Amino acid sequence: MDFAMVTAYQPIEHLVPLARAADQAGFRAFSLADHVVDLESIETPYPYTADGERRWRTDVDWPDPWVTVGALAQVTERLQFFTSIYVAAMRNPFVVAKAVGTASVLSQGRVALGVGVGWCREEFDLLEQDFSTRGRRTDEALDLMKELWKPGWTEFAGEFYTCDRLVMRPEPSSPIPVWVGGLSDVALRRAARHDGWVGDMATVDEAIEIAARLRALRVETGRDPGEPFDVLPALTDALLPEDFARAHDGGVTMSMTMPWMYYHGHRATLEQKLEAIERFRVEVMEPVAELVG
Repeated sequence: MDFAMVTAYQPIEHLVPLARAADQAGFRAFSLADHVVDLESIETPYPYTADGERRWRTDVDWPDPWVTVGALAQVTERLQFFTSIYVAAMRNPFVVAKAVGTASVLSQGRVALGVGVGWCREEFDLLEQDFSTRGRRTDEALDLMKELWKPGWTEFAGEFYTCDRLVMRPEPSSPIPVWVGGLSDVALRRAARHDGWVGDMATVDEAIEIAARLRALRVETGRDPGEPFDVLPALTDALLPEDFARAHDGGVTMSMTMPWMYYHGHRATLEQKLEAIERFRVEVMEPVAELVG
């Protein structure tokens, strides 16, 4: 069982010290959230709360994730960076491929693209991208970006995106994993076609059920069961090392967490967050490693 530190809604000045601490504590990964803007008034309901209201205050920071990765990669050695969740369909896929590929090169391959289709129609409208075709465009954009990240010349002809022979440099030295977010059947099927699934908050039992569903979908799509595939939920009822070990045994490869929430809550100071990371390493991460071998 690996662990990923979630940094959504954190002050931007906390990100460098949190990344250093996560790297030193043995976290495998570090997630970065994505919104271009936070609109004051929207009609689109937020899909991950019962009342449709957004989880965050209007004063939280939303730094560009790929610019941030470029900075954080320079102060870490092992930590993998991923987005939870990047809405590629709000952007031109050539621009996305360039940013993600550059971040991968600057981090020496420590990047995964966590991607979803998005939920906020108003943000799509602001960026002049069609909301109704976002799923199909995401699928095609992922195919295009994987071609653009390969060495050498690329040409592509799709429903939405087409290019004559071109090359995009710098070229990543290894394939960039694509982890898909979302809870719908369509999202799970999309994840099964790629390299992993990034979830929302779930109980251990719910996460194990989704992991089993993803395994079955990968068999349906003809993917090799031996290929690496990550399952990354945020486990809401995992408190003890035994809880995380049970999730691991059920197919969860990585648990997303904010360690300070266990000890200090969401109003934790930077000093409390750093203390909580070390405490979480000793009380949870090391015992889990012993339990799962």
